[in-house]
Amino acid sequence: MLSRVFGFGRRSFDSLSEQEILALAISSEEDDGRIYRAYADGLAQDFPQSAKVFEAMAEEEDGHRDSLIELHRKRFGERIPLIRREHVKGYYERKPDWLVRPLGIEHVRRQAEDMERQAYRFYVEAAKRTTDASTRKLLDELAAAELGHENSAHELEQEHVPGAVKVEEASAEQRQFILTYVQPGLAGLMDGSVSTLAPIFAAAFATHQTFQTFLVGLAASIGAGISMGFTEVASDDGKLSGRGSPVKRGLTVGIMTTLGGLGHALPYLIPYFWTATIVAAIVVFFELWAIAFIQNRYMQTPFWRAAFQVVLGGALVFAAGVLIGNA
Repeated sequence: MLSRVFGFGRRSFDSLSEQEILALAISSEEDDGRIYRAYADGLAQDFPQSAKVFEAMAEEEDGHRDSLIELHRKRFGERIPLIRREHVKGYYERKPDWLVRPLGIEHVRRQAEDMERQAYRFYVEAAKRTTDASTRKLLDELAAAELGHENSAHELEQEHVPGAVKVEEASAEQRQFILTYVQPGLAGLMDGSVSTLAPIFAAAFATHQTFQTFLVGLAASIGAGISMGFTEVASDDGKLSGRGSPVKRGLTVGIMTTLGGLGHALPYLIPYFWTATIVAAIVVFFELWAIAFIQNRYMQTPFWRAAFQVVLGGALVFAAGVLIGNA
């Protein structure tokens, strides 16, 4: 770890020979081609047209690699030194596709643009370091090619991803985000915020003991979160419904359920009963309005209808908890 941070055991770019620069360029082009193909594989099922763009870009990187290998063969022979990005100080790094998943369309496009800009800067600096005319000519050509890749990618996108398809893919990505994260998160927030109101406020008014009320709220929130999380995981594997990974949905609903309950349980760490209760009631008010906002923003539920449903339901549960606690 320290060796990576401080650069121990790595060479500076200025110390590389022309053969080593060529070897580094070859390995870099190979890595970029693999990353683009991994992007294509990750997008193929949901966004097949965009996947074709990255397949075409991978083929271009293969062409660059082949040109570099041929030049190395002419100048230095068949044996290419093993030198990779992580062997050079200050050299740009690449994130493999498994580190940037889920592969959102816009995120992957931005990642590809960054890759091309970094490769362009590398070839510009590499060309400055070589004295061989043929090597410099090739490196300059590759720099120009990398600089032009943004236009090439745009042309490929226009070919494979026309406007209507792009809009459709963006809509599908938004829909997947809602199904995997927003819906489970909203369900968890509603359950955690509303279902824990009765036990927390019943315990508060029955005991007038703030810390004991906090413990009840903590237990109710964590218990509800675990229950909701496991229920979500077991209820649907996402293959037929298209709702995405059950683990992601389970974690989302479990965490949001717990947070929804803890929101109005934490005020009872305040040692003064009425102060804690007033703060908890204010927190509940904002929780319910936040739920209404999310329903309106992502689920396209009319705001006032969402507010009426959520606030009315929360008020009824709150009143039930207060009445039971005072019984």
